[in-house]
Amino acid sequence: MKVIGFIGPSGTGKSHRASWVAREHGTDFIIDDGLLIKGNTIVAGVSAKRESTKIASVKRALFTDPKHAEDVVKALKNNDTQVLLIIGTSDGMVEKIAGRLGLGPVAEKVYITDVASEYEIKQALSTRREQGKHVIPVPTFEIKKDFSGYFLDPLQIFRRKGKGSYQLVGEKSVVRPTFSYMGNYTISDYTIYQIVEYVTSNIEGVSKISRFRAENRPDGIYIEMDIVLIYGYMIKKLLREVQEQVSEQIKHLTALNIRRMNVVAKSLVMDSRKS
Repeated sequence: MKVIGFIGPSGTGKSHRASWVAREHGTDFIIDDGLLIKGNTIVAGVSAKRESTKIASVKRALFTDPKHAEDVVKALKNNDTQVLLIIGTSDGMVEKIAGRLGLGPVAEKVYITDVASEYEIKQALSTRREQGKHVIPVPTFEIKKDFSGYFLDPLQIFRRKGKGSYQLVGEKSVVRPTFSYMGNYTISDYTIYQIVEYVTSNIEGVSKISRFRAENRPDGIYIEMDIVLIYGYMIKKLLREVQEQVSEQIKHLTALNIRRMNVVAKSLVMDSRKS
């Protein structure tokens, strides 16, 4: 396997340009901050940006956890990877990652100064320093399951095709890791219930929620609820509408990933307005 290092200080825009550098060297495979990425898909690994401290983030990016390293090595073999781009903040970091994964020597090195101007690097550093934003070179939908509760922004990349004409060449995701803040935040189950109650109260055919349970796990939120419906509406269609609207609003308002939502029609009531 040919290993190529893409090197530059933290926050200089490496992840933003990773896909282009990889394609220029004939590969879709990238290792970035603990993740093995192929094209627009995360193949294996755990993002270092999920860690709660800077030290834990560095350890994750360096594959100090044997199980983490083993999963990525297995994925590389299963995908018959011939060329791999490793992103790192220094020559030593790239070489250390290659060593921990048993990939052999780094055959070629590309530096951020080779592909970005001084002005572009300064802009990237300013964004990192002032806003704490980090880029992951995959679309938002791909990492949403791994960043439940984080605020994610899609970053669309365009290429100029001609005067006034642009082509969308890819999407990346901007995240604000926990370790970039002083402290943490949580969203209570009661807040989730209030959102759900408000949404369902505005759906025609739903009388009320009779039972509600939310379990917020690292990979997302699991919801179970029983609802009382008004007689005369198509039950299956109404339950599907409840699932869709509740899911949409929770994702929009909280950035939580809905892993499962079980909705049960517990009973029916007559609409008093029609009696």
